[in-house]
Amino acid sequence: MSNRVISIIDDDGSVRAATHNLVRSLGYVVHSFASAEEFLRSPHLNDTSCVITDVRMPAMSGLELQAHLLATGRRFPIIFVTAFSVDSDRARAMKAGAICFLSKPCDGEALIKCLEAALVPNGEAASK
Repeated sequence: MSNRVISIIDDDGSVRAATHNLVRSLGYVVHSFASAEEFLRSPHLNDTSCVITDVRMPAMSGLELQAHLLATGRRFPIIFVTAFSVDSDRARAMKAGAICFLSKPCDGEALIKCLEAALVPNGEAASK
């Protein structure tokens, strides 16, 4: 069993639940949030090893969350998943250090590979 904490942020409850169940089945500790703000207020913020987040959400987007985390010195891996894949969003996310940028519906195997890349022990994460 892994002690790595994965935080999942998605305003779509069914996507959030499916992603939560997949990641939990891999042995990770998983916390799910309906918004970026909820995650930022969470006691799990500082325990997080990796974030899986939607790009487009009400109030704070996934890209805004990434910028906020970087600005506050929190540099854990981020995997983006979106139903609205826009090249400029992908470029912005990857330039800021995202591990992966996946389209919904997300292939489970692709997400697992991204998660494995994000959590390699030596920090050499491969971008997709």
